Amino acid sequence: MARKASLSGFPEWLPNERLVELHVLDTLRRTFELHGFSNVETRAVETVGQLLRKGDIDKEVYGISRLQAGESTGDDPNALALHFDLTVPFARYVVENAGHLSFPFRRYQIQKVWRGERPQDGRFREFTQADIDVVGDGTLPFKYDVELALVIAEALEALPIGDFKLRVNNRKLAEGFYLGLGLSDTAGVLRNIDKLEKIGAPRVKDLLLDEVGASSDQADAALALAQIRTEDMSFIEKVRALGVEHELLEQGLAELGEVVEMAVRRAPGRVVADLSIARGLDYYTGTVYETVLVGNEKLGSICSGGRYESLATKGNRTFPGVGLSIGVTRLVSRMLADESAVASRHVPTAVYVTLAQNDSWSDAQDVAAQLRARGISAEVAASAEKFGKQIKFADKRGIPFVWFTQEDGTHEVKDIRSGEQLVADPATWMPAAEDLTPRIAAATA
Repeated sequence: MARKASLSGFPEWLPNERLVELHVLDTLRRTFELHGFSNVETRAVETVGQLLRKGDIDKEVYGISRLQAGESTGDDPNALALHFDLTVPFARYVVENAGHLSFPFRRYQIQKVWRGERPQDGRFREFTQADIDVVGDGTLPFKYDVELALVIAEALEALPIGDFKLRVNNRKLAEGFYLGLGLSDTAGVLRNIDKLEKIGAPRVKDLLLDEVGASSDQADAALALAQIRTEDMSFIEKVRALGVEHELLEQGLAELGEVVEMAVRRAPGRVVADLSIARGLDYYTGTVYETVLVGNEKLGSICSGGRYESLATKGNRTFPGVGLSIGVTRLVSRMLADESAVASRHVPTAVYVTLAQNDSWSDAQDVAAQLRARGISAEVAASAEKFGKQIKFADKRGIPFVWFTQEDGTHEVKDIRSGEQLVADPATWMPAAEDLTPRIAAATA
């Protein structure tokens, strides 16, 4: 089970917990690269002006200053601050490097970010995100919206996290519906609908009446739309049954239908059309995604994102894109807390080379070197204690094999799990593939 961080909001993992996190990162990296996404890394700091240009979130930003100089970021837009997500830095990266990139540009990025919010279950001040985006130059075909949903479903399917649902909606559908109702403040409606799971329908209705100026019937219709959830194309009939018409609504229905139709075919049971998903950020313009763990919905979304038409701009040149971000630390913290995934051992070591005598340490290092040359992780005992103590030390750390060198120069290797001990040659011996490196698997009941 994950330990509580000594500094709230800044988690640190034990070695066996870190192995779980590394497994998640490696699985995501492998999946993204199989789909042709290139890796980039951006700097940890941006200017305050750059970070705040898409919204007023200054209370969440950690400013950078030198303690000795007593500097303060104040209201200086050129002051430096730690990035709070990877999307804003990526937008800058695209603009600054557009002449060196081939579009559509497929990128993945796995880095730490920092956010000054109140720590709670699933929310941290320092955490790792894994983002994928496809960005175009001027235009970006809608097929990428479909593809990203399938890539994320495939990546999460490969992790021992249990059941999950990728909930998908379309901002055009929602905004067209509101316009068809006669509600012109579509952004205001979306912001309040986005609070539905947190505060409930009655309170959201009050906000729609008070803040957006909706009538009771308009508010009821907006809430009725948000209650539609299907894992197939039937959401289209349910929307049309509400009797609202608008051109933008039809565009959104067609786009969301394309995502769901392909998901039914390639990721059955994983993607659901959920018309309550709004995503409060204003830069989303079409498809929006949120992903929850079934049974752990209160944890919040472990993966979210959407389509944006102009997050990155350079003069008259725009770079539309679609992207998703996985909250790796949130996901790993839940896996550790639930003990839903366990490492087969606490260390990478596969073989512990024992010492019969203290002056045989150099010879033991020769054995370890031969094993390492063939990709077998090995470490050598530091002193020639009784073999029982050396074996106990290896067993405590989960090391599966113990190596012995006899007085006549022959070698034997013991599987301390089964007790089987066999003659072995350090130049040719190989463990079973599943013992070569630590494995992460779903915990058995």
